[in-house]
Amino acid sequence: MSAKGTVLKRVRQSRKANAKNKHYKSIVKSVTKKVLSETKKKDASAAADSAFSAIDKVASKGIIHKNKAANQKAKISKHLNNLK
Repeated sequence: MSAKGTVLKRVRQSRKANAKNKHYKSIVKSVTKKVLSETKKKDASAAADSAFSAIDKVASKGIIHKNKAANQKAKISKHLNNLK
């Protein structure tokens, strides 16, 4: 494979990976927003369980850093603790 062919292949691979990563990051943003918009503790805790699951899954795939995942989970937990 020529040098030009290798570069083009890397571009194709990175575009594919970027699209996949964008999808997962979008899911994490959506579930996080859903939890933070809840005002009732019961509803928020149910939404938080699914959010924690999604965040852990994305972090385990290496799409977001484990520290970013921890920060997002902490933000959600803080919100839950402040609800009545």
